[in-house]
Amino acid sequence: MSQIENSYENQKTNSISRPRYGCAIGAMYTASAIPGVVPITHCGPGCADKQYVSLAFYNGFQGGGYGGGAVPPSLNASENEVVFGGNERLKELIQASIKVIDADLFVVLTGCIPDLVGDDVPSVVSKFQEKGVPIVYAETGGFKGNNYTGHELVTKAIIDQYIGDYEGRKKKNVVNVWTEIPYQNPFWRGDLSEIKRILEGIGLKVNILFGHDSKGVEEWKEIPKAQFNLVISTWLGLDTAKHLEKKYEQPFLHIPVIPIGAKATSEFLRKVSGFAGLNLERTEQFIQREEKLYYKYLEDFSDFYAEYWWGIPSKFAVVGESSYNLAITKFLVNQLGLIPVKQIITENPPEVHKDSIRKEFLNIADDVSITPLFLEDGYLVEQALINSEEKPSIILGTTWDRDAAKQLGGNIVEIGFPASYEVVLSRANVGYRGALSLIEKIFTIAISASA
Repeated sequence: MSQIENSYENQKTNSISRPRYGCAIGAMYTASAIPGVVPITHCGPGCADKQYVSLAFYNGFQGGGYGGGAVPPSLNASENEVVFGGNERLKELIQASIKVIDADLFVVLTGCIPDLVGDDVPSVVSKFQEKGVPIVYAETGGFKGNNYTGHELVTKAIIDQYIGDYEGRKKKNVVNVWTEIPYQNPFWRGDLSEIKRILEGIGLKVNILFGHDSKGVEEWKEIPKAQFNLVISTWLGLDTAKHLEKKYEQPFLHIPVIPIGAKATSEFLRKVSGFAGLNLERTEQFIQREEKLYYKYLEDFSDFYAEYWWGIPSKFAVVGESSYNLAITKFLVNQLGLIPVKQIITENPPEVHKDSIRKEFLNIADDVSITPLFLEDGYLVEQALINSEEKPSIILGTTWDRDAAKQLGGNIVEIGFPASYEVVLSRANVGYRGALSLIEKIFTIAISASA
């Protein structure tokens, strides 16, 4: 553990400055990211609104969609519910929600108040389930963790309480994808679209599960029928995949590095193709078509890259969640030849996964190894950047890293939560097409800053 990480450990009981995630009930946006699903929040006043403002608004201005924003019903628990409990009010809220809101599935999420006072949410919700109402619950009090924790609580709740048991046959070449958290990553919609596109390109039928390319709850009902699960992240989604392996006897493939750029994406597709037993000739044909176009665009870009001598960054830092941090670092090193000087991981992964994450950073390239820092506190992140022995000329981070970039005289590209100076509709950073978009963004900012 580094000196900076030790410094954080010494003040762990204190408040965290500028955290880069929501609380567990922020998983209401895991629910609302599924088309036709509406969350119901059993929490204190303001909790749901704060999650919207932080995760969905001042984070790429993504919008609330059909089931988020101002739509989710909320109990707005008061002192009365603290003293006497909120079971009856929750029952009334669910009844009213079913009456006035058209949803394929309701997801009840609890906040700190009902979890602390001991409201019997399972009992309340089960009464509606017995009547055939499409509704599930997840206990997501903030003390249980952040929205990474909440995300998997919600996915498991839908699987166990709504999808249920299945003992039928599996469908060959069908895959369930588990990767980024919707809304937490402002580029999730575009990223999922690109992941779905490239997997379909090699012959898979893809249950992408979230976003505009998902078929909503009907797609979730297909989860048990899939041939396998695909986890594309350093650690997030592994618990869900292991749960599905036990529940439905579904194997899973874990690929820690989200693919960005031709090299990583082609390698990724070959791994998936081999695991799924796909036609390798078809896989190679798709890869060749994609690489041919990708490198044509890079050939056009090469004139600028070779000749524009002013303000081109050579050293970079990445601040963000482990999966995106690892993917972007590998891409910038292996595709563009940039030099990594500081990689800071901010989502506080479970301790059991930290060593495996460190090992991935030791294999950035044949001659590039990095020891990442695990820091949640925004002040410590800022100090780690400013006090770097080698100063990054560009930081790929968040809005809260802008001050550090100014002090270093460098540039900032917002690639994670919160991204308050980005408007994100369908942009992606992953795959073949997303990598080109990321290159455009990085170097547009670099030359704009030098003007």
